[in-house]
Amino acid sequence: MKSTLDTLTGRLRMKQLQLLIALDEHQSLHQAAAAMAMTQSAASKSLQELEGMLEAPLFERSRRGMRPNAFGHCVIRHARQLVADLSAMCEEVAGIRAGSGGRVAVGVIMGAVPDVLVPALEQLRQAHPDLALEIIEDTSLRLLGQLDDGHLDLVLGRSLVSDEPGKYRYHPLGDEQVSVVVGHAHPAPRARTMDFADLAGYRWITYTGHMPMHALLQRELDHAGVSFPANAISTSSALITVAMLQRDAGLVSLLPASVAALFVRQKMLRILPVHLQSRQQTFGIVTRRGGALSASARQLVAILKAQAGKAAEV
Repeated sequence: MKSTLDTLTGRLRMKQLQLLIALDEHQSLHQAAAAMAMTQSAASKSLQELEGMLEAPLFERSRRGMRPNAFGHCVIRHARQLVADLSAMCEEVAGIRAGSGGRVAVGVIMGAVPDVLVPALEQLRQAHPDLALEIIEDTSLRLLGQLDDGHLDLVLGRSLVSDEPGKYRYHPLGDEQVSVVVGHAHPAPRARTMDFADLAGYRWITYTGHMPMHALLQRELDHAGVSFPANAISTSSALITVAMLQRDAGLVSLLPASVAALFVRQKMLRILPVHLQSRQQTFGIVTRRGGALSASARQLVAILKAQAGKAAEV
């Protein structure tokens, strides 16, 4: 192991790591070489040198192209992290030289936006008014992919959706509560309690199949003995959901409770008193194990943890 590390330390070139990433994306030596502005023979020689250093083949060659094997998947994942970390270092150095506050990129699930991320970012911006922020809202699984590639510094989501949750650090923050919602003028009775059977006459806005709330609605309807709606309107956008609910009194949907509360306060939505039987899913701070956070990203993590501690005391 030490011999391999010494060899890599002395001979590994960043161009070889970038070639690996290009091969993973194009699955063709010819196309990867073109993307790297290299000749095909030079790319082939560079790959052979890297495989020799690691004493293992990294790709399976076939008529369909080059596909990474188990060794290749491992090395490519770390290559992406190394290239991303180097890029982040260059950006941070440039920010320091320019006198700006640097940059933090955060991925977040929908339910963590209003009451968790927004207050934390407000506090961070007060401390660093020149800090550049990038915020991406998506499902945990998709955000973890961007975290792996180095596009995100941290994710507010769930690490257990990954096939390899052990490669992340995870700090729980809270539960993502979910509410059943309708438009503010919806004619649904203002009863103390309701169940899913009471909503049989209304049309559902559901979420696309890869989103956790699609599976949540499926479970709840199964518990209630109600069939999943065949004529549902499917979307991945909370904004589309809210806009349609507000305009059409015949629609009903699910939203994270924190998001729903924003629109209830604006008298755009109503939350129906429907009890969900499914256990609410916990979310938290997810970072790459072994990855180094910038000072600003570390401060954001500290703010998020402090917020969660105060909320637990209430």
